[in-house]
Amino acid sequence: MTLFGTIGFATPWLLLALLALPILWLILRAVPPAPIRRLFPGVVLLLGLKEDEQVSDRTPWWLLLMRMLAVAAIIIGLAGPVLNPEEDRAGAGNAPLLVVMDGSWASAGSWRAKMQTLDGILAQAGRDDRAVATLMLTRPEPAVFQAAGTVQNRVTGLIPAPWAPDAVRTETALTALPEGDFETLWFSDGLARDSRATMLEALEARGPVTVYESPAPLYALEPATFADGAVQIAASRLRPAGTRDIRILAQGRDPAGNPALLAETTLSFEADATRAEGALSLPAELRARIDRFEVAASTSAGAVTLPDDSLRRREVALIAGSENREGLELLSPLHYLTRALAPTADLIDGALLDILPANPDVIVLADVATVSPAEAEALLDWIEKGGMLLRFAGQRLAASEVSRAEEDPLMPVRLRAGGRTVGGAMSWGEPKTLAAFDDESPFFGLAIPDDVTVTAQVMAQPDPTLASRVIAQLTDGTPLVTRKREGQGQIVLFHVTANAEWSSLPLSGLFVQMLERLAVSSMAAQPDAADLEGTTWTPLRVLDAFGGLGVAENLPGVAGEALVSAALGPELRPGLYQAEDRSLARNVIGAETTLTPATWPDRIPVEGLERAEETPLSGYLLAFATLLLVADVIAALALSGRLFGVRAGAAAILAALLIAPPDGARAQSEGGETNFATGATAEVTLAHVLTGDREIDQIAQAGLRGLSDTLYFRTSVEPGAPVGVNLEEDELAFFPFLYWPVTPDQATPSPAAYAKLNEYLRAGGMILFDTRDSDIARFGAGAPNGRKLQALAAPLDIPPLEPVPDDHVLTRTFYLLQDFPGRYASRDVWVEAAPPDAEQIEGMPFRNLNDNVTPVVIGGNDWASAWATDERGQPLRPVGSGFTGERQREVAFRFGVNLVMHVLTGNYKSDQVHVPALLDRLGQ
Repeated sequence: MTLFGTIGFATPWLLLALLALPILWLILRAVPPAPIRRLFPGVVLLLGLKEDEQVSDRTPWWLLLMRMLAVAAIIIGLAGPVLNPEEDRAGAGNAPLLVVMDGSWASAGSWRAKMQTLDGILAQAGRDDRAVATLMLTRPEPAVFQAAGTVQNRVTGLIPAPWAPDAVRTETALTALPEGDFETLWFSDGLARDSRATMLEALEARGPVTVYESPAPLYALEPATFADGAVQIAASRLRPAGTRDIRILAQGRDPAGNPALLAETTLSFEADATRAEGALSLPAELRARIDRFEVAASTSAGAVTLPDDSLRRREVALIAGSENREGLELLSPLHYLTRALAPTADLIDGALLDILPANPDVIVLADVATVSPAEAEALLDWIEKGGMLLRFAGQRLAASEVSRAEEDPLMPVRLRAGGRTVGGAMSWGEPKTLAAFDDESPFFGLAIPDDVTVTAQVMAQPDPTLASRVIAQLTDGTPLVTRKREGQGQIVLFHVTANAEWSSLPLSGLFVQMLERLAVSSMAAQPDAADLEGTTWTPLRVLDAFGGLGVAENLPGVAGEALVSAALGPELRPGLYQAEDRSLARNVIGAETTLTPATWPDRIPVEGLERAEETPLSGYLLAFATLLLVADVIAALALSGRLFGVRAGAAAILAALLIAPPDGARAQSEGGETNFATGATAEVTLAHVLTGDREIDQIAQAGLRGLSDTLYFRTSVEPGAPVGVNLEEDELAFFPFLYWPVTPDQATPSPAAYAKLNEYLRAGGMILFDTRDSDIARFGAGAPNGRKLQALAAPLDIPPLEPVPDDHVLTRTFYLLQDFPGRYASRDVWVEAAPPDAEQIEGMPFRNLNDNVTPVVIGGNDWASAWATDERGQPLRPVGSGFTGERQREVAFRFGVNLVMHVLTGNYKSDQVHVPALLDRLGQ
């Protein structure tokens, strides 16, 4: 491509045709020879006559100039001009082009800019007929050179990974390099890593290397910890960049279960500092509902940290069978428990019936033999709802008749009378040690110190269920710890005392580890691999590179030692993991993580991502030439005196256009309200909320027009022309469906408008809230559109929401759907939550939900842009690229059809009468 300043030409040789313009000018200006003058008497008879048509003897200069400009515009347009084209790199020639991308979480914040830059590079490569290959270092696969156009269609599906390219993946990438020489463009994430030098050396051996790197600030959020009565938060940045404040958002669930911003704080970076710290003081109830901390306006997994049990301190009630003896605290049944739990749990004292209403996580009964019937009933009810009862043996329990003849409801096993001690009637020759924990035990993998011995215990009666309830035993096979499940809770019995009277277990670190494994206490810090050896953790939710939190689906379990020590990757993704009743978060950023900027050798050119977007100018120039030619025709008619008839017709057309109202406009004169009501109720009419942003309102109008046309051609619904409604002035009851695009600057409705909106929702209307930003944010995130949506929806009477379940009626009202894309394809679409008693009948593909239509649907996929068409039915906005994009647009139209059919027919398609037909269509 030949460059002239900021404009380049794909076929510059066509510009040589401009040299012919002077010749054309001379030809058009040429005048035929003057006629010979002869006197003819008959000419007198023609005097006084007037010709209707006149012919100029010379073309006016301005008409010649217009024609020259038209020809020049055609020539330049055919030469393929491009504004701000990608510059040719020195020495590149026509060599193949390899695009290397780090593709890590640190790339997510500038991913859109990277894709725009790459799109311009691929467009230039296509014009230069250069083969292109891509190599993602976080997911290395063999790089194969292909046509630039093919790669351009495929890279739209590339997304970064929530991990970094470590040495192993870099080594795999080295083996995936193509053969021969090539030029390399490396899109760096800006972070230094040891494996980069090896890759750079291999690439330089094949040809020139150019690095693209974003100068935008990069923030990382360390795992939140609890200390000094507050949540401690620390963030770091890649480079010092002056004094800067960042907002830290604590996202979670409100009491109704809806996503909400629960708290926020500000961290301040000093001018030369790369780390900032702060504290957030929150009550325990609010702290327990936090799902994530994130840096506001930052879209990367490194700017998100997930809390786990280390942040949520458990509430433990301690009750002993005897009071502490003054001066003999070491003999107190609760002394060692208090020392073990105080750093990581909130301890509660009091009577049992006074403690239960506080709903603690764990209740500890240390040598408590019997409880009253009232206490037993309340305690059992609490356990069945998820509580843990932890009991310790002692002299009182050994001497009682509790759980002797038959199993006590508050004991995990039946007990023998008396117990066994060294030197007693049921004696050991010497103290016993602990046997290794089996793989079914929650203590599996814990190292047993040699100095832990047991000198006395209460014995369990042999029973068919005993083996399944033993989770720790002595070397002679007698049970040391037993457990049984009761409802959603559990009852655990240590067959020794909570003090050092019967064993040395409370004196050891193993005691604290066993309490942690039972989820009695919270982990004070990230555990070591040895602490989790032998455990398996199931992923609950995982993070993507942009910081979005999704369901783990069918990801396999992870060994405990790997969870804290292995590098992140496809087999171990950042997220929240669970084992037994305990959760553990594996975040992208750890407490020891340090951000170090990448340093490139002086010989490597490093370019930024900020560049003007390429704009082809051919269409504009050819359209300008067409207008000039039309003006030329009009001017020629005017000079010849034949414009009157044309002028009259044009005036009539112009008058008709001025008299006819614009599309979607309504008369505001007397009787306008009646005409509006008549037009809105004559047919099914879709409406959109006017935001005050002209471009957004036009796209919403065009989107509903496209959806209305689709409904007209595919269904029995024949909608009228869509309209825009003013919430303050217009009646909403005429419209079954409102599309509400959310913009950060739109005005908040008045109380009267909110009253009208609430009445509309209660009457069966539906509002589709569209934040139009799911390519960079998620529903409920701290993005501007998300915050505006929360402010707009706060006064509305909206029921509890949930992500669209797989069996929701929206997935089958007309089309069978699994996703609900618009211009973007996020799965984060929210609808009214199903009733708690909605159960799926065995053998049926969905639950029986024959009730209300969801009053709101919330998402950010920019559906109007995907639906938008002009008057001829042509799409107005691009969706993806190639066949994939058009397929996404088609599914977006199908979602719109399902949405409107759901509004009009309710949950009709949830009736079980449709099951045979649906199963047949699903191929089941």
